Parts: sequence; structure tokens; C-alpha cells
Amino acid sequence: MAGRVHHSAICARDFDASLRFYRDGLGFEVMMDSEFDGDWPALFGAKVSRLNSVFLGDPTNPDSGIVELVSFAGMPDGPAASSEPTVGFFLLSLYVGDVDVVLARLFDLGLGGEPTRIALPAPDGVSVAMATVRDPDGVLIELIGR
Repeated sequence: MAGRVHHSAICARDFDASLRFYRDGLGFEVMMDSEFDGDWPALFGAKVSRLNSVFLGDPTNPDSGIVELVSFAGMPDGPAASSEPTVGFFLLSLYVGDVDVVLARLFDLGLGGEPTRIALPAPDGVSVAMATVRDPDGVLIELIGR
């Protein structure tokens, strides 16, 4: 069996802002919101054994991918991601219904920053709207219109 992505996890500095970004701005739904005790120091190198986890996605299509917001008690505030591409994790790419609608919601929420936009020609001659924004933790988010 080939591997497939189950979810992508983001350690959130400001859980409320991150939840508003992904839920209210991008339209994800909360699928799970729980705290877990586990050997996170061994598995993730965390300093504590308790983590808060919120799974966000589409409950009617759980195989479409999940974004997990994670918080560990006492987690240090790390620097925001650089504006330049770096080696390692680059971006989270999402299909959205209408890029303009999503960007307007993010703007109304005061989230995402100044978007960068392009239109990419598709083989059928119809261009595909694309934009990038930053989540509250500086993660580059690519929005692709359908």
C-alpha cells in the first residue's frame, strides 16, 4: 500500500487566531478538539506529556485532508516563518471554491496579510486563480481556485 497524508500539524502560538484563520477564514470545520496525554517527549521531542489538538477539515470528506492545530503546555514562541523559501517545509496548498471569497473573509477577519495573486493558464484554456497568504504562525498558505 502506498503512503498517503493523513494530516498536517501546525504548532500554533495563538490558538484563537489560528482557529479563526482556518475555520472562519478558510472554511474548515472542527472535526475534533481534544487534549491528549502521551509520551510526546519521546515521539516529538516535546518538554511535556500533554498536548491540545484540533483537527480541521471537511467532515463529509475526511480523506480530503486535515490540518491539525497543536499546542504543548509551556511551548516557547518561535520565530515566524521567513518570507523566502527555505529547505524543509515550504507551504500548505489548499483547494478553495473561490479565491476572491476566501481572501475577502480573511481580510474582514484581519488575517492572512497582503495576498500575492496570480492566474495560471489551465490546459482547457480557463485560468486558475491562485494566491498565497500567511497564517498567524507565518506558515505560507497557497489558495487554489476550483
